[in-house]
Amino acid sequence: MLIYNIMARLLDYPDDELMENLSGIIDAIHQDDAIGPQEKEDLLHLISWINMHDLTGLQSKYVQTFDMVPEHDLHLTHHLFGDDRGRGPALIDLSEYYKASGLEIESKEIPDFLPLILEYVSTLDDLQARVFLGDAAKVLKVIGDNLEKAESPYARILRIVENRGHLAQAA
Repeated sequence: MLIYNIMARLLDYPDDELMENLSGIIDAIHQDDAIGPQEKEDLLHLISWINMHDLTGLQSKYVQTFDMVPEHDLHLTHHLFGDDRGRGPALIDLSEYYKASGLEIESKEIPDFLPLILEYVSTLDDLQARVFLGDAAKVLKVIGDNLEKAESPYARILRIVENRGHLAQAA
């Protein structure tokens, strides 16, 4: 599903490719009927904010938001285990799950990084994607709450991911 690819791209470290493709992302958001009106508004709000920055400024804000504040970390197992030994086996299990599903990840990628998870989820059908995200809904809520407290424009995207997981739990 396209929305997951879009969110993965918007939540990943910004680069020239993102900046060059923002107008195409905007067009895709407008054209995709599977993206709800509130989701479209939230995605476009973040893109509008991105457009207010040059690449270097955006990269700096990204690092300040996600790399310098542990409560905003996009590595989901960090919120469950911290630096505890239990994190390693969880990461290995997730890597093996991806491999069994046919997804090859680069060795430098940590499998619990939310943009990578969203890329994987984009390969699933809607119900499978929602169920997979439902397993992470509590962690996504914590990150979203923390980003909202910091008044981060990224908070809205976390809420989209969280809400899609909650919809699976309600079904």
